[in-house]
Amino acid sequence: MNPETKLRVAELDDLTIGQLASKYETLFGEQCRSRNRRYLYRRVAWKLQADDEGGLSQRAILRAGVIADESLIRVTLPKGRSRHQDREPLVPDNWDRRLPPPGNLLERRYKGRTLRVLVLTDGFEYDGEQYKSLTAVAKAITGSHCNGFLFFKLGSKK
Repeated sequence: MNPETKLRVAELDDLTIGQLASKYETLFGEQCRSRNRRYLYRRVAWKLQADDEGGLSQRAILRAGVIADESLIRVTLPKGRSRHQDREPLVPDNWDRRLPPPGNLLERRYKGRTLRVLVLTDGFEYDGEQYKSLTAVAKAITGSHCNGFLFFKLGSKK
């Protein structure tokens, strides 16, 4: 990669998400549907490098299209179907209704920090460690025993 392209890729670090999205739109000639910084950075950097080095040959692009059409594995859903259509969250029968379904995050501001706890089917994950109860998470955060539901300001059981 030539030095000018290296400099252009390095300058992407200083751009905001909006600026990255507009750069994506000018380079690819299509509307940007993502606001994920890492994705936009990678796509724009790839396009800058591909333009500099010549990118894929037309033969390689056609061959990739043929291979993708013959593939038995589908990466995306067919158009017209919703990804979340007729699908209930997988919640165990004895699930406490005060908790959100597994896979959701509990957030709380505590001493100037935003704490995020991932709800699992068999416990909770905080700071890379798994805990059996919300009270154990609250104790790990505060250093003293306190009710996990009260600490995370979750509603009463009904």
